Amino acid sequence: MKLSTRTRYAIRAVLELADKYGKGPLQTRIIARQQDISVKYLEQIMAALKSAGLIKSQRGAKGGYMLSKPPDKVKISDVFEVFEGPVMTVECVSNENYCARAAECIARRVWSEVQSAIKNVLQSMTLQDILDKAKKANNGNYQI
Repeated sequence: MKLSTRTRYAIRAVLELADKYGKGPLQTRIIARQQDISVKYLEQIMAALKSAGLIKSQRGAKGGYMLSKPPDKVKISDVFEVFEGPVMTVECVSNENYCARAAECIARRVWSEVQSAIKNVLQSMTLQDILDKAKKANNGNYQI
């Protein structure tokens, strides 16, 4: 499984917002510069995140974007699913009727375990968890 660039950039953008949580909104151009993402591309990503309710915007000279919830309440799976949809390794794991062999297929069991493992990791990690691990691992010096 390979993540799309949109997903990777979205996670970096929300981590940037999480890192500055409670300090007011961040402008797109600042996030774009910090993350080396084109402003135009980031605007599309931010629109999708806003539409999903993960971020909110504030208009005006001091406007920008901020998380809708505290970083410890936003799971990586929330961001992932906006751009990738639900975690799915193969169709038959979610829909046994997709394949006549599904009930007896030993490979399906492997894909099911892989899918569960990915889901568990994405659902167990919050933005705050990632920031805390980075701070601890790098003595407070980290780059998002």
